Amino acid sequence: MSIVVEAEKYISSLTRAEKAQVLQWIVRDLGDSFPGIESTAGVCGGAARIVRTRIPIWTLEQARRLGTSEADILKAFPTLRAEDLANAWAYVRSHKQEIEQEIRENEEA
Repeated sequence: MSIVVEAEKYISSLTRAEKAQVLQWIVRDLGDSFPGIESTAGVCGGAARIVRTRIPIWTLEQARRLGTSEADILKAFPTLRAEDLANAWAYVRSHKQEIEQEIRENEEA
């Protein structure tokens, strides 16, 4: 039996108040998730990247800092959509230290 099926059985036995508590915990746990952004060990060194691609967020942010317009970024990476850039910029705002570190590490390499 899968964990999800087991969880469903367990959750169905909870009171409404208990379900609300579980839901609040899940929302807090997912609160740091960013749609369209993923990190996978072994892919791009584990750096956050645009889903469906191997384009790290730090690469996009570095291009933006160097003065590359969004239109030019989209031309340079034809698999990207404007929505991907919006998700990337939101990620950068929330993970400034991580992105700064990745940019530094790649400049030193």
